Amino acid sequence: RKRSRAAFSHAQVYELERRFSQQRYLSGSDRSNLAQKLRLTETQVKIWFQNRRYKTKRK
Repeated sequence: RKRSRAAFSHAQVYELERRFSQQRYLSGSDRSNLAQKLRLTETQVKIWFQNRRYKTKRK
């Protein structure tokens, strides 16, 4: 089943961007911890990082 698109809050995006600036790739445990902290699923965090890496590559 297809999930509807989740809108990330400013606080969530801020934290995701902050982590991304420190490390472009998260380990499984890092991803799990970050997801819990931000109240997101691990999949949401994983996809966000994938998309974010793609965005930097595209420029």
